Amino acid sequence: MLLMQFSAAGTDFPSIDTWSREEIAAHIAFMHEVNEKLAADGEWVQGEGLGGPQQARIVRAGAGGAPVVTEGPFAETKEFLAGWWIVDCETPQRAVEIAAHISTAPGPGGRPLNMPIEVHPVMSAPPQEM
Repeated sequence: MLLMQFSAAGTDFPSIDTWSREEIAAHIAFMHEVNEKLAADGEWVQGEGLGGPQQARIVRAGAGGAPVVTEGPFAETKEFLAGWWIVDCETPQRAVEIAAHISTAPGPGGRPLNMPIEVHPVMSAPPQEM
């Protein structure tokens, strides 16, 4: 699983709500191209972009298991999950290569964002060491 994290710390580009329509369109077109290539290569399983933290909700179980919902916006949020992909690769190194390519998604002025992409194995059982 590849997780695209947005972190205000260590970035040198403005938030996406300040980008031009053309810059947003180029960014989204890049993501569509990534997905199409992964599908053509037989590596695509699933993936989605996610709404920002102002659209997110945090849910916990309250008394008797009833949902307790905390709503945004979360002005203090410095990091959030921007999107994810599940890929089926021959090797862990291939997942790393895909993540590096996704990290080059264009931002303002077409410059690569170099956003961090986390690579996690999807587990169907506990690790063998357990």
